[in-house]
Amino acid sequence: MDLEKSAPAARGEAPRGEGCLVVAIRMPVRIVVLVLVVPVRMAWDALVVAGRFLNDTVFRPLGRASLWVGRAVFVWPFVGLWRYVLVPLGTALTWLGKVLVVLPAVGLYRHVLTPVGHALLWVYAHVLTPVGHAVVWALRGVGAVLAAIGAGAYAGLAWLTRYLVVVPSVWLYTWVLTPVGHAAARCVKGLVRLVTMIVTGVGTGLYWITRILFVLPALAVWRWVLVPVGRVLAVAGREVGDALGHAWRVAGRVSPAVGRFLGTLFRWVFVEPVRRVYRSVLTPVGHVVRDAVLRPAAEAVRGAGRATRQVLAAARVSVRQARADFRRMLLGKPAEPVLADRREPTGRETRTLGSRTTALTKD
Repeated sequence: MDLEKSAPAARGEAPRGEGCLVVAIRMPVRIVVLVLVVPVRMAWDALVVAGRFLNDTVFRPLGRASLWVGRAVFVWPFVGLWRYVLVPLGTALTWLGKVLVVLPAVGLYRHVLTPVGHALLWVYAHVLTPVGHAVVWALRGVGAVLAAIGAGAYAGLAWLTRYLVVVPSVWLYTWVLTPVGHAAARCVKGLVRLVTMIVTGVGTGLYWITRILFVLPALAVWRWVLVPVGRVLAVAGREVGDALGHAWRVAGRVSPAVGRFLGTLFRWVFVEPVRRVYRSVLTPVGHVVRDAVLRPAAEAVRGAGRATRQVLAAARVSVRQARADFRRMLLGKPAEPVLADRREPTGRETRTLGSRTTALTKD
């Protein structure tokens, strides 16, 4: 793989203008980054494979089992509680509320409150309304009399207020307060102009001092030091980023190849010898052991079991016979049971279809 191919050309982009600094930085950075990134990419691929294996064999079954346990422990009990306890209880409470609250309230409203409301409405319309109209008419007459008296008093108070308060106040404002206010305003304007001139002069001096002592040096440092250093660092960072991307892609090609090589090596070093030993050695030895040892041993064990079962059966029969002989010796031979003749009588004693009695009820 060509390590000297630039990242933009590898991505199909137009090549940038490259100087000697870029060319001098690119090759060492890519070599160092490739050496550092390949182990990281291989470790990352190994972790991805291990994570997928754990996800398929451990986490997914464990998650399904946890989900089932969660449903069995939390969901299904609450569903059963809701369906078989709360819903019937709510239905019963609804019925009780309807019987104990709603129906009595409806009856109270219909048979008590409605007639009382109609009676109060009749009292309001035929008693309180005429009385209220009479009181309002009387109050209007009293208000008219009081309004006439108040109008005369208001006119007198207004004349006294005009000539005792308003006219002297207007003369005082026109001939005393207005000239004094104009003079004070002129003094304040002059003082503001003086302070403005002083502040402007001090601000101008501070501006030039700050510009000469701080701004111009900072501008020079920015223009002649920080900008070139920033450009160099930007070129280095861009090359490091391109090198990381290039190394990651190269490691993506190298890591599967290394993984396949290690898998093949593991298969030929460990799996194939174990498989050949199992097929060529362990399987024939197992067949020989099965045919020569295990099967005869199993047959012998089964024969011993059959013989033991026969001996135990004979012993049980002997014990049962001895127990029966001992019981006959102590208690004697038991009486033989008499078998009752349960057949229907023959001849004239038989039951007929036309008779109303049976053979057992006849005399």
